[in-house]
Amino acid sequence: MTDPERPPADNWIQRRRDKIYEEIQRNRRGEYLVPTWVLTAILLLIVGGFVALLIFTP
Repeated sequence: MTDPERPPADNWIQRRRDKIYEEIQRNRRGEYLVPTWVLTAILLLIVGGFVALLIFTP
């Protein structure tokens, strides 16, 4: 028996694909909230902090 409130899996998969496609299109147009270089800088700071802890901790 299927739940009438839940859509079939096909519809869910298609909606998910559409949502991902739309997000990619927005990003290509430059409508993202945080620039990639900012995310890269944050990642480097986090990784650098962990490396520094490993190196300089007695």
